[in-house]
Amino acid sequence: MKFSLTWLKDHLETEASVAELAAAMNRIGLEVEGIEDPAEKLAGFTVAKVLTAAKHPDADKLQVLTVDTGAGDPLQVVCGAPNARSGMKGVLGQPGAVVPSNGMELRKSAIRGVESNGMMCSVRELELGDEHDGIIELPDDAPVGESFASYHGTSPVFDVAITPNRPDCMGVHGIARDLAAAGMGTLKPIAMPPFEEAGACPVEIRTDDPEGCPAFYGRVITGVRNGPSPDWLQQRLQSAGQRPISLLVDLTNYLMLAYGRPAHAYDLAKLNGAVTARRAKDGEQVLALNEKTYTLNSEMTVIADDNGVHDIAGIMGGENSGCSDSTTDVLLEIAYFDPHRIGQTGRKLGLSSDARTRFERGVDPAFLDDGLDLLTGLIAELAGGAATQKVRAGTPPAEARSVSFDPALTQRLGGVDVASDEQQRILESLGFAVDASAVPWAVTAPLRRHDVEGPADLVEEVVRIYGIDDIASVALPRAEGVAVPTASSEQKQERRVRRAAAGRGLNEAVTWSFLPVPEAEHFADGHKLWALDNPISEDMKAMRPSMIPGLLMAAKRNVDRGAGALRLFEIGRRYFRNDDGSSNEKPTVGVVLAGEKTPRGWASGKAVHFDAFDAKAEAMALLAEAGAPADKLQVMGEAGGQFHPGQSGTLRLGPKNVLARFGALHPKTLEAFDIEVPVVAVEIFLDAIPGKKGAASFARSNYSPPALQSVMRDFAFLVPAQLPAGDLQRMVKGADKANIVDARIFDVFAGQGVPEGKKSVAIEVTLQPADKSYKEEDLKAISDKVVAAAAKLGAELRG
Repeated sequence: MKFSLTWLKDHLETEASVAELAAAMNRIGLEVEGIEDPAEKLAGFTVAKVLTAAKHPDADKLQVLTVDTGAGDPLQVVCGAPNARSGMKGVLGQPGAVVPSNGMELRKSAIRGVESNGMMCSVRELELGDEHDGIIELPDDAPVGESFASYHGTSPVFDVAITPNRPDCMGVHGIARDLAAAGMGTLKPIAMPPFEEAGACPVEIRTDDPEGCPAFYGRVITGVRNGPSPDWLQQRLQSAGQRPISLLVDLTNYLMLAYGRPAHAYDLAKLNGAVTARRAKDGEQVLALNEKTYTLNSEMTVIADDNGVHDIAGIMGGENSGCSDSTTDVLLEIAYFDPHRIGQTGRKLGLSSDARTRFERGVDPAFLDDGLDLLTGLIAELAGGAATQKVRAGTPPAEARSVSFDPALTQRLGGVDVASDEQQRILESLGFAVDASAVPWAVTAPLRRHDVEGPADLVEEVVRIYGIDDIASVALPRAEGVAVPTASSEQKQERRVRRAAAGRGLNEAVTWSFLPVPEAEHFADGHKLWALDNPISEDMKAMRPSMIPGLLMAAKRNVDRGAGALRLFEIGRRYFRNDDGSSNEKPTVGVVLAGEKTPRGWASGKAVHFDAFDAKAEAMALLAEAGAPADKLQVMGEAGGQFHPGQSGTLRLGPKNVLARFGALHPKTLEAFDIEVPVVAVEIFLDAIPGKKGAASFARSNYSPPALQSVMRDFAFLVPAQLPAGDLQRMVKGADKANIVDARIFDVFAGQGVPEGKKSVAIEVTLQPADKSYKEEDLKAISDKVVAAAAKLGAELRG
């Protein structure tokens, strides 16, 4: 909400500076988001008098002016405005000034060969209105040489964020009330312009929807003169970001912005019959003031006459009954609408307005009479006319909430000791009625304070006005000793994996937990999806059953923007729906490698893409960091239909416990996600990794290297072609656990010299002596064990 300092001072008697007022508003919960001083835009513009005006020697539509600026010799200025003439006073922008409307810096220049020392300005150029047919004409008493900002009376503008629970501050008067309570000045009473009522209202006004519109007040004013608003009114509306339209419309906006009370003025000549607040009919339409047509339903409240709907109640008026310059008779309407109904209608129609913002939060139901009389008096004063008697249809909410309040509660809840008489003063200055003779106090909230429901709300009011800065900062008690680590084992595991993935050159991605349904179903693997009934959008309807689709969508966005290689990982949760309807969340790591592993070059030739072995390497490394026994993992197939059947696999502990799946994605998967580069992926199921035995009591000991040097022995076996090399590696490593500390595959070969249906697997075995070096017979005995173990898998030592 925006308003000028001048407007604030219409309601608050104060000598406080702009900075002091801003600090006070922030202190009492009215956050100042910005302060703009229009005078800064008008720096360099002064009141000037045109001494002479002569035709330009080389242009028919230009004049050469001599202008008195009140400071030294007159200046020569070239001007194209048709109203420029000798003797008039206007606004001169001198060299160095910046024109607010276009940001152009004025300089001394030659126009058609004639020197010009600035520019005489129009209303639009100074952003003071829309007029641009001529330059500004100031009154004869305008002081030549005075800064135009000072003469015009520009005032700093506050931009204040009002929280939804404070509709009473959606008007300048409400903000002034809070500032006065905080000691920043004295609240001025509302000045009610006088007017006389002349006869009964000629229009029947009623409410046929007491739930949506409990109260509907109105009266007719005849013989008004509509037209432009006076300068003071236009200035206040412009400070609030409103565009002045006409006097009648501007006054209704003024009432809303000054007092938080929306109102509406209808051109009486465009109405027919009774004006009624009622439910709309299904399919009924209205052309609103924003020139859009809205289709209504029976859950919406409207203002209508015998011809049809003229107003979407509490949100926006209709185009067909709006006031124009030819309007002479008006019907004023001030009503109280149900906040829930207003919000529901606005969301259904996708229609926002200043009026909706206020009605949806809840306007003051006690301000209907005064609001209508105030608007009537302003119209009578500025536009003339005769007002009829007031019509009251329905009854607004009138039951004030009373709260039992113990002043000692402020100390207990707010942490600040405020004297009882000061608490009473604060509450009464905010409009609360306080009966301090009762024990506890009986405090009655004004009807405009819908947010006050109990004693804690009154404590908040006292503390924010007294000063939150006055609450002492008290440190929380801390027990002696060493703090117990708060991170769980699962969190520590995820941190280790995250660091390891980043260390391996992977980039962490954070994707949505929601997916489009088709992409989610592609990775559901028969599980029941969690789907939202009311998603933000259809692209975020299903909760992800896998980490891979979100990473694939991220990869596509990057590939489409020219990324040649992508190495992405994410740690998050997969979501499933159990048969009993409960949620099932699984901690998971997803990895996607897309595009070129090695770009083309003079040495490598063609680019090399990621393959299944790259995916397996990432899976093994991250599993080891997560605490999985990597040396005991078995490689099996069945990675899932999303993966290429010949270029994928799973890593398991036993036949049923799947710790990860990896490999190249199936071409149909890439087609489903519209990705045109090869992609390999990894999915690690952290919940499937078994915990270490005795992990709770495990203590890290200092590393002590063995005293004796290790021994390496190489073995080459012929094995069936279908035998996974990893199975042979595990069998060899377990042949003699006392001596064999590692077994590493360093070659796999099939082809010339190898029988058909066979392959050659070469393994490097590391032997570690304990207390004495190996003798030849010791090495032979260990080798025999290795060969015997391999033979159990059908392997034979290659000659």
